[in-house]
Formats: sequence, structure tokens, C-alpha cells
Amino acid sequence: MWMIEIPAFVPFFIGALLVALTRGMLRGVIMIVIPIASAVHLWMIPESIHLQFSLFDYHLIPYRVDKLSLMFGYVFHLAALMGIIYSLHLRDSMQQVAAMMYIGSGLGAVFAGDLLTLFIFWELLALTSVFLIWARRTQRSYASGMRYLVIQVLSGVILLAGTLFYFTENNTLEFGYIGLDSVAGWLVFIAFGIKCAFPMVHNWLTDAYAEATVTGTVFLSAFTTKVAVYALARAFPGTELLVYIGAAMTCFPIFFAVIENDLRRVLAYSLINQVGFMVVGIGIGTALAINGAVSHAFNDVIFKGLLFMSMGAVLHMTGRINGSELGGLYKTMPKTTILCIIGAASISAFPLFSGFVSKSMIMSAAIEEGFDWIWLILLFASAGVFHHAGIKIPYFAFFAHDCGIRANDPPKNMLLAMAIAASLCIAIGIYPQGLYALLPYDTGYNPYDASHVLAQTQLLFFSALAFVWLNLKGLYPPELRATNLDFDWIYRRALPTVLQNMFTIIWQIDRTLRQEVKLKLTICLTYIAEKNNRLSNLLSRNYPSGSMAMWVAIMLATYLFLSFIQ
Repeated sequence: MWMIEIPAFVPFFIGALLVALTRGMLRGVIMIVIPIASAVHLWMIPESIHLQFSLFDYHLIPYRVDKLSLMFGYVFHLAALMGIIYSLHLRDSMQQVAAMMYIGSGLGAVFAGDLLTLFIFWELLALTSVFLIWARRTQRSYASGMRYLVIQVLSGVILLAGTLFYFTENNTLEFGYIGLDSVAGWLVFIAFGIKCAFPMVHNWLTDAYAEATVTGTVFLSAFTTKVAVYALARAFPGTELLVYIGAAMTCFPIFFAVIENDLRRVLAYSLINQVGFMVVGIGIGTALAINGAVSHAFNDVIFKGLLFMSMGAVLHMTGRINGSELGGLYKTMPKTTILCIIGAASISAFPLFSGFVSKSMIMSAAIEEGFDWIWLILLFASAGVFHHAGIKIPYFAFFAHDCGIRANDPPKNMLLAMAIAASLCIAIGIYPQGLYALLPYDTGYNPYDASHVLAQTQLLFFSALAFVWLNLKGLYPPELRATNLDFDWIYRRALPTVLQNMFTIIWQIDRTLRQEVKLKLTICLTYIAEKNNRLSNLLSRNYPSGSMAMWVAIMLATYLFLSFIQ
């Protein structure tokens, strides 16, 4: 029975230690065996609280298993296995140890039954994942990693404050429904929102994911935002505010993704867009909507991982990732091209691909609950996803103009990881009942009815038509060969400029005041010196040191006189 009480994160933390102590093939074997063995172990775990104890006045539940946490646990193991296979060619202990710790932290967070345990793994997620950014070992990645770490730690600090408020108000730390009826609720909501990349606090994602290593971005895309989605689904289901926040998240990244030149940053914007769909589902809060949010998170880990892997393969083999510098790679990288197209079809929600069977649940729930305008926004966002992730990514990387690069397909381990992800995208799309059986609620949903298939097919057809027409007419927005800033313009450009100007003014005022004081002091000293010069010619002529010496002599004489009297 004691095996059941071993939390899912423990094998990965032990694995990180073993990875640090081993080298070569043995390290690779350990890294592959751990997620497989842990997944088998998790599959056998029944739904229940498996570990709880009291620490001081706090009742802690570090390991709680239910249907919601199991869904994220399963897909995190899949993501771990694919990411590890993808990175087997690496000889970088820093990345591999950090990846194992990061995976374990993600699992610890989704199986946490209390807010204090959640906070610990929340911060561990930040501390372990930043090394996947710094491992690229460039000045840009270092700066980006620092910004990422500051924002992630800030999210944890806010979560801790919310946890303490929550304990004071409710005398319990159990992690369940929280809502927005208290200060604690709002603090926890903000903390989750930062990690979920809510609008205006999303820049850590587009900033850091594009600067991480090739394999680091694959891991990053799977865990951090999905832990936040899980936390929102646990604590704030049915919170209507999330519907509008999620709708905004689905739309605004589209415009920046279209003009972005860095294809991994395009995918980062696309990741925010897809998380927006999940947030909408959680905000609607019905059984169908929650199922849609959770299943879309499950599918997103796989198809977004596949797209990041394919772009990582391009970067690994060519050393380039800007759309303006790529093109024509299908001639020498045919396998990567096909696998990327499968990922693009999945994220675009083509029928028979995984994205279709989960995204349609959220949109159906929106129309059922009377969110007509939100449904239209989601429809627009779906067309936008097809433009920037479904067409732009494969088109500019593998087709478009021939850039002249003749790079081959990546190493076999990278191709194998992408093939596993692609197979899952197709398998889930063809047989969604296998995924639906794992969801928290049984809704009897069928994605393949005539209205869903026709509506989605028409949307994709007209989106493709619009792309072709805009491209032929030369009206498609060109990629900007620069770092595009959106809301981060405020703290990366505006705020430093404002602070620089403000301190320039402060230093100028300080310099002026100092000069004025110095001038007044000089005038004063000159006056005293002239006065002293008139009083005494014996001690000093032009400086009051003579007077000071005289006063010191007087004080000493007074002191001696008083000591004699005593």
C-alpha cells in the first residue's frame, strides 16, 4: 500500500539526482524509464487522498487524486516522455536536470490538495524552468530569463499572500473552489492569471519561450500555463469574468502573431490564444465547458508540443528561426514538414484532428449558455489561429521562397518524439471517445455531427481563401525584422525612458541646488574671514581658523578652571 502514497513528483526528483550523477547511455535510459514507470504507477492509483498530515496548525494534503488532476497528470507524463525523447541527443546536464525537476514540479502542483503545497510547487516551477532559458547561454536569454523569473516569483508571492488571507478567513488550506468573494480570492485569482498569461501580464511567455533552448521551449510549452489552467478549473469554475478575459486572450495575440518574424514567438502568441479558449470554458463552468477546457488543455500539450518540436528541429538544423530567412526546406526536410503540417492541422481544428474534438466542445457550451457574442469572437479567433499557426508556420518555414538552405531532417530521436505527438493528434481526432472517457464529466458529447463539421470546414476554407488572396495581392502583413513589443513596450521601453528622464531632471535639480548652496557658503565664509581679518591680525588674516583656535583655547581654560574648583 505504501507505493500508492508515493506522490507523482517523487520519481522525477529522484530522477533529476540520478541524471546529475550519470552520463551517456545510462542517463538516457534513466530519463526514459522514469516517466514510463511513473505513468504506469499513476494509472493504477485510485481517486482519493493518499497523503495528508498536520504541520503546526496547518492540515496539509500533498497528494490528492481525482479525475481533474488525473487528466493533467496523464498528459504531463506524455509531454515528459516526448520531451525527453526529443532531447536525448543533448549532452547538457543543466538542461536535463532542470527538465526533470520542472516536470516533477508540474506534477506536484496538479496533485496538491492544499494551497501551501501548491505554493511550494508553484515557486519550484519558476525556479527550475528558468534554467531551460538560461541554458541557451546568450545575453538575450539571460535577460529574458531574469524578466521571466521576476514575474513568476511575483506570482508566487501573491499566491502566498492569498493563501494566508484564505487561511485566516476560512481556517483551512484545502485547495478547492475559492471564488471572487474575498480579498483572498482576488489575490489567488491574480496569481493564477499571471501564470496563465492573462492580457497585460502575458509578456513573460512571448519573451521567454522564444529565447529558451530548442528542447527547453518544448518542456516550457507543456507545463507552466497548463498548471495555471488546472488551478483556475479547480478554484474558479463558472466565474463569468473568465469568459471575457479568455475571449480577449483568444483575439489579441492573433494580430501580433501575424507580423512576428520569429516563428517560435508566433507559436508563443498562439499558445496564449489556445489558453484563452480554455479560460473561456472554465468561465462558462458547465460540465460540457469544463470538459472542453480540460480536453483542450490535454490536446494543446500534444499539438503545441509538436509545433514547437518542428520549429525547434528547423532551428537545430539551420540555425535560423525567422520566417524571412527560411523557406523551401520541404525539399530536404520532408519528414519534419509532414509532422509540422499534422500539428498545424490539429491546432487549426481540422475535422479528424485532435483540436477539433476539444475546441468544438467549448464553442458548443458558449452557444448553449447564451454567450452568442463570445461564440462569434471564438469563431474569429479560430480563423486567426488557422492563419498564423495553421498556414503561416508551415508555409514560411518549409515552402514560400527557397532560402537556399539544404538542411536535412533532425536526428532520429527528435523525429521519433514528433511522430509520437503526430500519431496522438490523429488518433484522438479519429477516436475522441478514448479521451472523453477520462474527462471529469460524462456529457455524451459527439463532435462529429453535420453542423459542427460543416461550420468548421467552411471557416477553414474561407480562411485559407483569404490567406491566398492576400498573399497573391501582396496585402498580407509582412514580418517585421525586429523584436516586436506589445504590452511589454511599457516596461521595456516606456518605463525605462520615463525613469531615465525623471532621474535626469532630479540630478539636474540636485546639481543646481548644490551649486547654489556652495556659492552661499563661499559668500558666508568670505564674510566671516573678512570680519575675522578686521578683529585679529595675530591669529589669521583671511580665514576664521584664528577665531576657532581662540575659542578652543577659551574652552580649555574654562575646563581647567572648573576642574580646579571641583
